[in-house]
Amino acid sequence: MIKVPVAYPAGKNYTDRVQKRKGSFMNRKEILEIRNQFTPEKAAIDTLCGCYVDHEKKKRFVTRKAFGQLSAEEEFKYHDIFRHTLSGTIGKNLLSLAFPLEQEAQGGAQEFLLSLRDSKLQDDELLDQFFDRIIASYVYEANYYIIVIHGAYDIPSKATDGMEMFDASEDVYDFILLSICPVNLAKAGLSYNLSDNDIKERVRDWVVDVPEKGFLFPAFTDRNTDIHSVLYYTKKPEDLQADMMERLFSSPIPLTAGAQKETFGMLISSLLGEECNYRSVANVHESLGEMIAEHKEDPEPLMIDDAAFHSLLAKSGISSEICAMAEDGFRAVAGKETKLLADNITNSRQYQIKTPEITIKVDPAYADRISTRIIDDRQCLVIPVDDHIEFNGIDVRTIGKDPSQS
Repeated sequence: MIKVPVAYPAGKNYTDRVQKRKGSFMNRKEILEIRNQFTPEKAAIDTLCGCYVDHEKKKRFVTRKAFGQLSAEEEFKYHDIFRHTLSGTIGKNLLSLAFPLEQEAQGGAQEFLLSLRDSKLQDDELLDQFFDRIIASYVYEANYYIIVIHGAYDIPSKATDGMEMFDASEDVYDFILLSICPVNLAKAGLSYNLSDNDIKERVRDWVVDVPEKGFLFPAFTDRNTDIHSVLYYTKKPEDLQADMMERLFSSPIPLTAGAQKETFGMLISSLLGEECNYRSVANVHESLGEMIAEHKEDPEPLMIDDAAFHSLLAKSGISSEICAMAEDGFRAVAGKETKLLADNITNSRQYQIKTPEITIKVDPAYADRISTRIIDDRQCLVIPVDDHIEFNGIDVRTIGKDPSQS
């Protein structure tokens, strides 16, 4: 049996808690609703705290500010950073994590974050501990700026037609948002010097860039406060900073998008065995693309668990003998509680066929035109050509004998 990390936290207690909620994790609409609060007009943020860390992991300064006292230009730039922290693709850049039950007890990771939120970032000792946990576990070899904000959002009720009713707000979503931004030295160059009316060497200063990592706590699930979950952001999907995640959340680390794709590949190749040919694999990905299209309007992303994997193979025309082993095979390779995000395991916009020397990119609509054949005792990919072929933008002949064969 091949053992790989599970994609989402396992365990009966975790599963039971998730099943008690209608939507287990934040969906696209909920993320967008909170993201939209980061504009000057909304005024959802009350406090901003920052910690500038140098390449030797030393704090250069720590600051606390009332957000409303910032200049309009500063507010604009900070809001841009916060919107970036809630951007990207669910399951790749935005990962929902649930706290294990033991971490919800006194002294646990969730209890610490709740204390930080409830302090509204006014407790210096808690804030120092929080910054220290990040600095001790965040792997980064240059300077960076840790930003944490506290905010409150009056959640408007929604009428049956989906329109927001701002005068019917009953709940307040009280939250903290973390953004970790690299601080880079501006590039050298020449610039116009206004005071001297001349072109001179550019003054190089240290610039705060868009965030690399961040999180929102509590999560905003079913359009309300969910203290059992956190939404984690990573700019680079394959760089999760597992040590920092463990230090901050003590939650099982999810599979990266690349690891999910690799796990799915292992599942298909190990289960299909002799049936793992071009046509069968293409059929699986075509069926998966159809399932994604059917769920396009759903706020929740399409997840593939053991039961969905069985349905996928059956829909793809895989033999009944293999389909009968699908669910057990999924659990053996991926894990009992694993769910793979469909968008992570296939590219429904473009297929890629690779040999050691050649890579072919194919529109999924035309994947069935390609076949494999044995020609002169060699396995070949056969691509029919009806009109013309281009080589580096030049049309080449497709009818008649190739002069090189004369």
